[in-house]
Order: sequence, then C-alpha cells, then structure tokens
Amino acid sequence: MGNSKSGALSKEILEELRLNTKFSEEELCTWYQSFLRDCPSGRITQQQFQSIYAKFFPDADPKAYAQHVFRSFDSNLDGTLDFKEYVIALHMTSAGKTNQKLEWAFSLYDVDGNGTISKNEVLEIVLAIFKMISPEDVKLLPDDENTPEKRAEKIWKYFGKNDDDKLTEKEFIDGTLANKEILRLIQFEPKKAKEK
Repeated sequence: MGNSKSGALSKEILEELRLNTKFSEEELCTWYQSFLRDCPSGRITQQQFQSIYAKFFPDADPKAYAQHVFRSFDSNLDGTLDFKEYVIALHMTSAGKTNQKLEWAFSLYDVDGNGTISKNEVLEIVLAIFKMISPEDVKLLPDDENTPEKRAEKIWKYFGKNDDDKLTEKEFIDGTLANKEILRLIQFEPKKAKEK
C-alpha cells in the first residue's frame, strides 16, 4: 500500500494524495519519511494516535475524543492508520472543502457506523469534547449548553428531531450548512468559548 519499510512511497499513492489533497509531492515525501521515523511499521496504532493527540491538549483529557477521531479515519477498519489514511485525515480536518469536513464530522458522530446518528451518539461525542474543555471555559458557555447533556439536547433540537429519531448524513450536512449555530455546537473550539 505504499507503506512498506523500504522507505519509498509508491508512485500510485503519491499521485493519489497529490491529486486529492492540497499537499505537494515534496511535502508528501518529507512527511512520509518523518512518518516512517515515528512509526517504523508504516502504521499508527490507536494508542500512538492518542499519545500524539494528548500532546496538543496537555491540560485536558483527549483520550475519548482521540478514539473517535481515530475510528473515523481508520477507513479499512484494521485498527491502524497507514500513511494514506493519516494524510487524508490531515487534509480533511485542515484544508478540506466544507462538505468534506461535514462528511468527516458525520462519520465522527456516527459512532456505531450504521449510516445514521442517534441522540445518544451526539451525547457520546459531546461528552468526549467536554473532557477537553477546561472548567474555566465551561463556565463561559451559555447556560443552555454548559453541560454535555444540554449541548447535545440543543444540537438535537436544531435538527428538529425527536429523542428516538435518527439523523441521516444528508440531513446532518444540510442542517449544518443551513444553521451556523449547529456548526459551532458540534465542534471543539476552546478559543471561541473564551471570546463569548
């Protein structure tokens, strides 16, 4: 798959990543060498991913959220991320088009992978997000979203769903595009909480 220990990225994967991401061939080759240094097997395990993620949130508990992010990018469900999955993850979360980001967000919230989102799945992701928000930042949140339960309820109401309803990917994307408040609520952005 281009992630062999030989140290060379296959031409096919290099070309596919170059065409489908904003990254240049030079960037991809440099990142691949770095990836192999950090992950000599050519794969990142969920534990390694959580460790990397924890470095970005030293004062929080990102473990649960990192597990969900990892799951959403493990496209072949083998319990590891290869270089291709890793680069696609970087691209989609940093520079992907809005629809790509929302498709990824849907897969993040679709915890059981059945193609729909339940209110309980929204709560599960929101609980993971809240573990990364400092108590000081939580105090700055509006009263109707200052607990995971309240925030999940607010998100669900914006979609106009009853407690036992399901949300399809189309409904999720269309609803989020139509209402920027939903977009704010489904994300983890500590700086925006501080600005309120």
